Amino acid sequence: MILFSYPTLFGLADNNPYGLKIFAFLKLCGLPFEHRHILDASSAPRAQLPYLTDNDQTIGDSDAIVAYVTKRYDVPLDGALSPPQRDMGHLIGRMLDDLYWVMSYSRWKDQQFWPQFRDAMLQQHPELTAGALDSARDYNFKRYHYQGIGRYDAEAAYARGIADLSALGNLLGDRSYLFGAAPGSVDAAIYGFIANIYHFDIDTPLKAYLRTRPNLVAHCAAMHALVT
Repeated sequence: MILFSYPTLFGLADNNPYGLKIFAFLKLCGLPFEHRHILDASSAPRAQLPYLTDNDQTIGDSDAIVAYVTKRYDVPLDGALSPPQRDMGHLIGRMLDDLYWVMSYSRWKDQQFWPQFRDAMLQQHPELTAGALDSARDYNFKRYHYQGIGRYDAEAAYARGIADLSALGNLLGDRSYLFGAAPGSVDAAIYGFIANIYHFDIDTPLKAYLRTRPNLVAHCAAMHALVT
Protein backbone atom coordinates (compact mmCIF):
# COMPACT_ATOMS: atom_id res chain seq x y z
CA MET A 1 0.00 0.00 0.00
CA ILE A 2 1.07 3.56 -0.68
CA LEU A 3 -0.31 6.51 1.26
CA PHE A 4 -0.21 9.82 -0.57
CA SER A 5 -0.59 12.85 1.67
CA TYR A 6 0.61 16.37 2.31
CA PRO A 7 4.12 17.15 3.58
CA THR A 8 5.41 17.05 7.13
CA LEU A 9 5.60 20.05 9.44
CA PHE A 10 6.67 20.58 13.06
CA GLY A 11 7.67 16.94 13.48
CA LEU A 12 4.36 15.45 12.34
CA ALA A 13 4.06 12.90 9.56
CA ASP A 14 1.47 15.09 7.81
CA ASN A 15 0.46 18.70 8.37
CA ASN A 16 -3.11 17.85 7.33
CA PRO A 17 -5.28 16.13 9.95
CA TYR A 18 -6.86 13.66 7.54
CA GLY A 19 -3.53 12.44 6.23
CA LEU A 20 -2.16 12.14 9.75
CA LYS A 21 -5.31 10.22 10.73
CA ILE A 22 -4.64 7.61 8.04
CA PHE A 23 -0.93 7.45 8.83
CA ALA A 24 -1.78 6.76 12.48
CA PHE A 25 -4.51 4.26 11.55
CA LEU A 26 -2.16 2.23 9.34
CA LYS A 27 0.49 2.27 12.07
CA LEU A 28 -2.03 1.02 14.63
CA CYS A 29 -3.03 -1.75 12.23
CA GLY A 30 0.58 -2.87 11.94
CA LEU A 31 0.32 -3.02 8.16
CA PRO A 32 3.31 -2.23 5.95
CA PHE A 33 2.90 0.80 3.72
CA GLU A 34 4.92 3.41 1.90
CA HIS A 35 4.27 7.06 2.69
CA ARG A 36 4.71 9.56 -0.14
CA HIS A 37 4.36 13.28 0.51
CA ILE A 38 2.97 15.36 -2.33
CA LEU A 39 1.56 18.86 -2.81
CA ASP A 40 -0.29 18.51 -6.10
CA ALA A 41 -3.64 16.80 -5.46
CA SER A 42 -4.94 17.13 -9.02
CA SER A 43 -4.53 13.41 -9.75
CA ALA A 44 -6.12 12.31 -6.47
CA PRO A 45 -9.74 11.11 -6.25
CA ARG A 46 -11.90 14.25 -6.15
CA ALA A 47 -8.58 16.17 -6.21
CA GLN A 48 -8.25 15.71 -2.44
CA LEU A 49 -5.60 14.25 -0.16
CA PRO A 50 -5.01 11.80 1.36
CA TYR A 51 -5.53 8.83 -0.89
CA LEU A 52 -4.29 5.24 -0.83
CA THR A 53 -3.24 2.89 -3.59
CA ASP A 54 -3.23 -0.86 -3.06
CA ASN A 55 -2.13 -2.71 -6.18
CA ASP A 56 -4.81 -1.75 -8.73
CA GLN A 57 -7.11 -0.07 -6.20
CA THR A 58 -7.15 3.68 -5.53
CA ILE A 59 -9.15 4.88 -2.55
CA GLY A 60 -9.80 8.50 -1.62
CA ASP A 61 -11.42 10.00 1.50
CA SER A 62 -10.06 9.08 4.91
CA ASP A 63 -13.22 7.29 6.08
CA ALA A 64 -13.34 5.25 2.88
CA ILE A 65 -9.68 4.31 3.37
CA VAL A 66 -10.35 3.10 6.91
CA ALA A 67 -13.33 1.05 5.69
CA TYR A 68 -11.38 -0.43 2.76
CA VAL A 69 -8.32 -1.41 4.80
CA THR A 70 -10.45 -2.84 7.60
CA LYS A 71 -12.35 -5.08 5.21
CA ARG A 72 -9.52 -5.97 2.83
CA TYR A 73 -7.07 -6.96 5.57
CA ASP A 74 -9.57 -8.13 8.20
CA VAL A 75 -8.29 -5.53 10.65
CA PRO A 76 -9.55 -6.24 14.21
CA LEU A 77 -8.88 -2.72 15.50
CA ASP A 78 -12.57 -1.82 15.96
CA GLY A 79 -13.91 -5.34 16.12
CA ALA A 80 -15.04 -5.19 19.74
CA LEU A 81 -16.97 -1.92 19.46
CA SER A 82 -20.67 -1.95 20.25
CA PRO A 83 -23.19 -0.38 17.86
CA PRO A 84 -23.55 2.71 20.10
CA GLN A 85 -19.77 3.09 20.17
CA ARG A 86 -19.65 2.90 16.38
CA ASP A 87 -22.34 5.55 16.20
CA MET A 88 -20.41 7.74 18.61
CA GLY A 89 -17.29 7.34 16.49
CA HIS A 90 -19.28 8.42 13.44
CA LEU A 91 -20.57 11.52 15.21
CA ILE A 92 -17.09 12.44 16.45
CA GLY A 93 -15.81 12.15 12.90
CA ARG A 94 -18.43 14.62 11.72
CA MET A 95 -17.52 16.98 14.56
CA LEU A 96 -13.87 16.78 13.52
CA ASP A 97 -14.95 17.74 10.01
CA ASP A 98 -16.30 20.95 11.55
CA LEU A 99 -13.11 21.50 13.55
CA TYR A 100 -11.08 21.14 10.35
CA TRP A 101 -12.41 24.41 8.96
CA VAL A 102 -11.52 26.37 12.10
CA MET A 103 -8.04 24.85 12.25
CA SER A 104 -7.47 25.63 8.57
CA TYR A 105 -8.82 29.16 9.10
CA SER A 106 -6.19 29.69 11.81
CA ARG A 107 -3.39 28.87 9.37
CA TRP A 108 -4.46 30.44 6.11
CA LYS A 109 -6.96 33.20 6.85
CA ASP A 110 -6.16 34.73 10.25
CA GLN A 111 -3.59 37.44 9.52
CA GLN A 112 -2.24 37.10 13.06
CA PHE A 113 -0.98 33.56 12.37
CA TRP A 114 -0.69 33.30 8.59
CA PRO A 115 2.87 34.73 8.41
CA GLN A 116 4.13 32.16 10.91
CA PHE A 117 2.51 29.29 9.03
CA ARG A 118 3.77 30.57 5.67
CA ASP A 119 7.32 31.03 6.94
CA ALA A 120 7.38 27.58 8.58
CA MET A 121 6.26 25.94 5.33
CA LEU A 122 8.86 27.84 3.31
CA GLN A 123 11.64 26.99 5.77
CA GLN A 124 10.88 23.27 5.96
CA HIS A 125 9.98 22.84 2.28
CA PRO A 126 12.33 24.91 0.13
CA GLU A 127 10.68 23.61 -3.02
CA LEU A 128 7.72 25.82 -2.18
CA THR A 129 7.57 29.48 -3.14
CA ALA A 130 5.87 32.40 -1.45
CA GLY A 131 3.86 32.93 -4.62
CA ALA A 132 2.56 29.36 -4.58
CA LEU A 133 1.47 29.72 -0.97
CA ASP A 134 -0.22 33.04 -1.73
CA SER A 135 -2.15 31.33 -4.53
CA ALA A 136 -3.15 28.53 -2.19
CA ARG A 137 -4.27 31.12 0.34
CA ASP A 138 -6.47 32.83 -2.25
CA TYR A 139 -7.99 29.46 -3.14
CA ASN A 140 -8.67 28.70 0.52
CA PHE A 141 -10.34 32.08 0.99
CA LYS A 142 -12.87 31.02 -1.65
CA ARG A 143 -13.40 27.68 0.06
CA TYR A 144 -13.94 29.34 3.42
CA HIS A 145 -16.45 31.77 1.96
CA TYR A 146 -18.61 29.09 0.35
CA GLN A 147 -18.31 26.71 3.31
CA GLY A 148 -19.23 29.56 5.65
CA ILE A 149 -16.35 29.81 8.13
CA GLY A 150 -14.82 32.61 6.05
CA ARG A 151 -17.80 34.81 6.87
CA TYR A 152 -17.09 34.61 10.62
CA ASP A 153 -14.86 37.04 12.44
CA ALA A 154 -11.91 35.40 14.16
CA GLU A 155 -13.43 35.34 17.65
CA ALA A 156 -16.61 33.64 16.45
CA ALA A 157 -14.66 31.16 14.30
CA TYR A 158 -12.44 30.10 17.20
CA ALA A 159 -15.46 29.78 19.48
CA ARG A 160 -16.77 27.08 17.15
CA GLY A 161 -13.50 25.17 17.28
CA ILE A 162 -13.14 25.51 21.04
CA ALA A 163 -16.68 24.17 21.48
CA ASP A 164 -15.70 21.11 19.44
CA LEU A 165 -12.55 20.59 21.52
CA SER A 166 -14.52 21.02 24.73
CA ALA A 167 -17.04 18.37 23.72
CA LEU A 168 -14.23 16.03 22.68
CA GLY A 169 -12.45 16.47 26.01
CA ASN A 170 -15.66 15.83 27.91
CA LEU A 171 -16.33 12.65 25.93
CA LEU A 172 -12.80 11.33 26.49
CA GLY A 173 -12.94 11.96 30.23
CA ASP A 174 -10.23 10.18 32.20
CA ARG A 175 -9.87 7.26 29.78
CA SER A 176 -6.61 6.65 27.97
CA TYR A 177 -8.47 6.14 24.69
CA LEU A 178 -12.01 6.88 23.72
CA PHE A 179 -13.45 3.38 24.04
CA GLY A 180 -11.12 1.75 26.52
CA ALA A 181 -7.55 0.73 27.18
CA ALA A 182 -6.56 0.21 23.52
CA PRO A 183 -6.75 2.76 20.70
CA GLY A 184 -9.09 2.38 17.72
CA SER A 185 -9.66 4.17 14.46
CA VAL A 186 -11.49 7.02 16.21
CA ASP A 187 -8.38 7.64 18.31
CA ALA A 188 -6.33 7.87 15.11
CA ALA A 189 -8.81 10.49 13.86
CA ILE A 190 -8.64 12.46 17.11
CA TYR A 191 -4.85 12.34 17.03
CA GLY A 192 -4.78 13.65 13.47
CA PHE A 193 -6.53 16.81 14.59
CA ILE A 194 -5.19 17.35 18.11
CA ALA A 195 -1.58 16.81 17.03
CA ASN A 196 -2.00 19.26 14.17
CA ILE A 197 -3.02 21.90 16.69
CA TYR A 198 -0.87 21.05 19.71
CA HIS A 199 2.41 20.18 17.97
CA PHE A 200 2.36 23.27 15.79
CA ASP A 201 4.73 26.00 16.94
CA ILE A 202 1.95 28.55 16.44
CA ASP A 203 0.08 29.74 19.51
CA THR A 204 -3.47 29.90 18.16
CA PRO A 205 -6.54 30.12 20.42
CA LEU A 206 -7.15 26.44 19.66
CA LYS A 207 -3.72 25.50 21.00
CA ALA A 208 -4.19 27.76 24.01
CA TYR A 209 -7.43 25.97 24.81
CA LEU A 210 -5.81 22.54 24.49
CA ARG A 211 -3.39 23.50 27.25
CA THR A 212 -6.39 23.68 29.58
CA ARG A 213 -7.46 20.11 28.70
CA PRO A 214 -4.71 17.78 29.96
CA ASN A 215 -6.67 14.68 28.99
CA LEU A 216 -6.60 15.67 25.31
CA VAL A 217 -2.89 16.50 25.52
CA ALA A 218 -2.20 13.14 27.21
CA HIS A 219 -4.18 11.31 24.51
CA CYS A 220 -2.17 13.08 21.83
CA ALA A 221 1.13 12.23 23.53
CA ALA A 222 0.18 8.57 23.92
CA MET A 223 -0.87 8.27 20.28
CA HIS A 224 2.22 10.12 19.07
CA ALA A 225 4.43 7.66 20.95
CA LEU A 226 2.58 4.71 19.41
CA VAL A 227 2.80 5.82 15.76
CA THR A 228 6.16 7.58 15.48
